[in-house]
Amino acid sequence: MDLKLTGKTAIVTGSTAGIGLAIAKRLAEEGVAVTITGRSQSKLDAAAADIGLPVNAVLADPATAEGAAALIAAVPATDILVNNLGIYEAKDFADISDADWHHIFEVNVVSGARLARHYFPQMLAKNWGRVLFIASESALLPPAEMIHYGMTKSAQLAISRGLAEHTRGTGVTVNSVLPGPTRSEGIVDFIRSVVDNKDASEANREAEFFTKLRPLSLIKRLIEADEVGAMVAYLASPLAAATNGAAVRVEGGMVPTIA
Repeated sequence: MDLKLTGKTAIVTGSTAGIGLAIAKRLAEEGVAVTITGRSQSKLDAAAADIGLPVNAVLADPATAEGAAALIAAVPATDILVNNLGIYEAKDFADISDADWHHIFEVNVVSGARLARHYFPQMLAKNWGRVLFIASESALLPPAEMIHYGMTKSAQLAISRGLAEHTRGTGVTVNSVLPGPTRSEGIVDFIRSVVDNKDASEANREAEFFTKLRPLSLIKRLIEADEVGAMVAYLASPLAAATNGAAVRVEGGMVPTIA
């Protein structure tokens, strides 16, 4: 399918691995001039090589005001902004310190707000643009083992919907995407940290994770990053012009509602 994205520009934050890399790769394959970001030059170089198409790699961390300013200076305008940067950790609620709350909010929420504050008004001015927040099913089903993470994902939904309210009658859309647990090096380590049988095979640990900790999943497996990337590319395209202010699920049916 031709998503009609050739000639568009995009910024994908947190794009040296996992979902962010898959999104950047899919957009590049659709003819988008993609900017990837990261905190490590070596990881940026590896990501660019993995994508296999020309991309603009910017060493910047939007989780800090200085990093966001550096990215904006390097790429003053874009058609598509994908706020993918995010962190997570399993931690008992009583052990989540004030510093933990502030740090995860800064990385997961404020980073995207900073960039949207710059790029979103430009999109409105030219009457076309896409802002996408990569949230999580945890926004709707906050996990007991990382409540602070769930809070940040709920906050992303609020920002996304609030920005969408400003797009009435324009060619700009703002949506959030809610992946479920998605295969990556980080999720493999996370699953090992929360299952009972830590010495089991990776396949058996994954099965235990979905049986005991994510029992509502309908697909009973980790989502592949490419599956999220495909949804994001569609939402970024002109073909998705009627989808606005939405929280689009790519979570394997974990959220048991039809609304």
